[in-house]
Amino acid sequence: MTLKTLLTATAVSALVAGAAQADVKFGALFPFSGGLALLGEESFRGVELAVEEINAAGGIQGEQIDLVRGDAVDNNQAIGEARRLISREGVKAILGTYSSSRSIAASQVAELSGIPYFELGAVADEVTGRDLQYLFRTNPTAETMGIMTIDMILDEIAPGLGVEATDLVIGVIHEDSAYGTSVAGHQEEYGAEKGLNIVTVQGYPSSTVDMSSLVLDLKDRGVNIVLQTSYQNDSVLFLNQSAEAGFEPDAIIGGGGGYSLTATAEAVGDLMEGVLDVDFTQYAVNTEFTPGLEDFLVAYQNKYGEDPRSGHSLNNYVGAMAVLEGIGAGEGFEPDQIVAAVQAIDIPAGETAAGYGVHFGDHNQNDRAMMMGMQWQGGKLVTVYPRDAAVAEFQIGD
Repeated sequence: MTLKTLLTATAVSALVAGAAQADVKFGALFPFSGGLALLGEESFRGVELAVEEINAAGGIQGEQIDLVRGDAVDNNQAIGEARRLISREGVKAILGTYSSSRSIAASQVAELSGIPYFELGAVADEVTGRDLQYLFRTNPTAETMGIMTIDMILDEIAPGLGVEATDLVIGVIHEDSAYGTSVAGHQEEYGAEKGLNIVTVQGYPSSTVDMSSLVLDLKDRGVNIVLQTSYQNDSVLFLNQSAEAGFEPDAIIGGGGGYSLTATAEAVGDLMEGVLDVDFTQYAVNTEFTPGLEDFLVAYQNKYGEDPRSGHSLNNYVGAMAVLEGIGAGEGFEPDQIVAAVQAIDIPAGETAAGYGVHFGDHNQNDRAMMMGMQWQGGKLVTVYPRDAAVAEFQIGD
């Protein structure tokens, strides 16, 4: 064989090998810096683990997934990063985003560009309420969270305190973005439907540095059940300033966000004991209800050298696996081919590591997504509701 022939053969072999190992780009748009960075990064880790697992198994449609990060530090940057991922990086779809307001902003860019956008963690009504053609959401919603919070009061808290649910004095407080406003709205609406005595609903900016007047208002109203939908900093602030004011409600129920974070528990110490949380599936849960959870934990610990910091990584892993495997079963990476592939996803309840199934119904919302009720007990966030997913007894009124 001549040198020229050898070089030609080598070049052809390289081209064939390159084709066999071609990459398909997907955007990962999360807040990696700024005030929401901790849960943004934690959410991204779930997507990253899903991509690595899929790539190790051969990728999708014969191609390896190249995950391109975008930093949604605020709404404006979310818009700018979505444009960059689409126009400069050439991503076939975007996965994200944890923050509802950033998701709403960025997904509008994707819609106008005809690029599929898969929301894996934001709960606000408006995310899927706009009936966008290319926006799909895998995770449970603000309505799911609001309804479960009220059900937990009716089923567990009132009986545990030995009182009628209608005798409880309930205060709803929330950070005032799309996330907190949506959850609080459903809590107020469903609570009123069940005849509960909700005496106040108050919003505040998540960047607030003083909640003392809000705490005193709750105390003066005789509130004994507080529902707070919040991020980390405002969760810590409320718990600390409640303690300083001697405000000790019979129950505090967080709406995800800061209340699911180990870092929040570490920041407030014993003040977190007994606090409740309605959120995505966490890790102290009946694993018969969540097949694959233990394998996810091993993979997470092996890669990051620590335990997950919240259930956001698990929830994003489950959503990303469902969407990417669904696309892998499709016939290409054009937008309409991706949409057709994910519309065919049909995962029954009880067959994912989060316990819920995946099927896109009205408004491209996963109509099999669900949340769970947890409680901080002994420094750990353990599942207490519903009973078939629980690993600990509900502690209230002791």
